Parts: sequence; structure tokens; C-alpha cells
Amino acid sequence: MIYVRSARAVLTKVKPILEETVLDLVGDKTFLETEVLCIADLGCSSGPNSLSVISHIVDTITAACQRRHRRPLEFQVVLNDLPGNDFNTIFKSLPSFYDKLKRGNINHGPCFVAGVPGSFHGRLFPRKSIHFIHSSYSLHYLSQIPKGLVSEEGAPLNKGNTYIASTTPPAVSRAYYEQFKQDFNSFLSLRSVEVIAGGRAVLTFMGRRTDDPSCDENCVTWKIMSLALNDIAREGLIEEAEIDSFNFPYYEPSAAEVRDIILEEGSFNLTRLEGFEIGWDPNPASNSNRTSSDNLKRATYVSKYVRAVAEPMLTSHFGDHKLWMPYSKSIQRGSPNSTAKKNPSIILL
Repeated sequence: MIYVRSARAVLTKVKPILEETVLDLVGDKTFLETEVLCIADLGCSSGPNSLSVISHIVDTITAACQRRHRRPLEFQVVLNDLPGNDFNTIFKSLPSFYDKLKRGNINHGPCFVAGVPGSFHGRLFPRKSIHFIHSSYSLHYLSQIPKGLVSEEGAPLNKGNTYIASTTPPAVSRAYYEQFKQDFNSFLSLRSVEVIAGGRAVLTFMGRRTDDPSCDENCVTWKIMSLALNDIAREGLIEEAEIDSFNFPYYEPSAAEVRDIILEEGSFNLTRLEGFEIGWDPNPASNSNRTSSDNLKRATYVSKYVRAVAEPMLTSHFGDHKLWMPYSKSIQRGSPNSTAKKNPSIILL
């Protein structure tokens, strides 16, 4: 629920941009004869947020068609996630999704929903088959652990850390960036094959405000995780070497890095690039910038958030032996201060 709530807060921020983008799409003269519009939601198909976004997109497009006295479009919606995702969870929500479409005052055309298992680091759809791509909270995860995180002798270069930190050598930070660049380049290139000419995309992912990726405000979440794991190592429950060999496959790019990669790759036009902040408040959906004086609540929220995101990888690497109780207690001692922010970047292509 913690991760879902955070993602929902981000989607609330993104809604105006989504509306503007899909209205621009249906207003493009290229699509005046379009009868079936295909929407792809990439990387976030296990929770309730995906269908909420799709419902909003379908409503916005259909209302625009009515204002233009166009026949209602038919929609093909494809929900993508990794093969291990339980698509049945979201498919069970489809009856209420369809009921919601019927209850409104808008005369919707037919809407067909399908799941497409697979990594978006590979091809997913036929050539020139997608009109609109949406992806939220996914592209900051890397396809693999960056190369170059150990010395020629095999010694870890980022000792005591699970991600980029203030003590991280520049070579490690560079390795993380190069992996992100490779992944994002590949993503853009693959999607350019699948999206029709004139198609649109809205991509949202975690980003940073500063040029330096090792600045504390950029890596506070994973710094806290590293401190908590080192506390657990001092208690003898895990080995320090296990921490040194664990590297989280994640990268928060700066706006400049994102812009440079898009322009260099060249498949898409970048028409809008924005950033916004979501605070560490336990209830971000109600007030994303509210500062809480209750550090315990904030720390508990951070603990649950990191666990929701990282538990499968942490459990796989460290095992499930009495890890989470001391982890939760330790992470509360490293609560982010009131100025710590999550800073997703918004990209409209």
C-alpha cells in the first residue's frame, strides 16, 4: 500500500500533463481518420493505479471527440509488466473499470484491455501499433547491476553502500550513469519502432535536482538503507561483505542527463521536461509538500516504502533470516529530515 500511495501521489501531479498530451494527440490532423487508438502502460500493471490512469485517459479523449463531433474511438489498452507479475490482480479489477466507464455522462466506444508480459528493455509490440505510451515510476530501475563496481582484483569499490553515496568513488557514479544511459537509449529506440508517427509518450521517474548524484539529498533513501544494513551487520545478523556485494539497480538522473540522452538518441522530440517534489510525509497524496514534525512517523513511512521497493532483492541477497525487524528499527534512527524530498522528473516526448 505504501508504494501504491506514493505512486498515486505522483499520478495526481501528472494528470494535467496527461490531459494536455492526449488532447494534443487527438487534435493532431494525422489522427483525424483514426478509429482505434492504442494505449500502452509500461511497467506498473500490478496495482490499482494503472486502470485509474487508463480510465482518465479514455475519458479525456472521448470527451474531446464529442466536443469535436467525432464518432467515439475504440480503445486497445495494453498493460505491460515483467512475466513474474500477477496480471490476475489487475484483471480482477476490470469489471469495476468497465462499470465506471458506463456510469459516466460520456458515450465511450468499446475498450479492450490486454496484458503483455515482458521487459520494456526489449521489443513488446508490433511496428507502428501504439499511439500513446505512459510509464510511471519504472524507468529509474536499471536492467542490470552496472559493470565496473569492483576493482581488477575483484574488491568492491563502493564498500558499505548499496547505492551512490557521499563516499562513493566517481568511477562508481559514472558506472551507474552509463548503465542508465544504455537502458534509456535502448528504451527510446525500441519504442520508436512501436509508436506510430506523431504518437506521444508521458514518462515519469525519480530524478534529482543537482548535478552531483552523490549529494545527500539525492540518495537519502538508499543511504538510510545502507546505514540500517550496516547496523544489522554490527549485530552479527549479516556479514559486511554481503553489504559490499549488494548494489541496488537504480539511478536517479538529472534533468540535463535526461535531456541529453533524448536529444542524442534522436527518435523522439522532447516537448516538455519538468520536475516536481513529493515529500516524505506519511500521507503524500493529501499534501505533497507538508513538513511533518513527527520523525517517527516519517521514518516508519520510509522504512515501509523502501521495503516495498527493495524487499525481493534484499531477501534474495541476504535471506529472510530475522532481517526485517532489526531493519525497521534501525531505519527509524536514520529518518530523513524535513527538507529531504523525492524528486521525480516528468518527461513528455
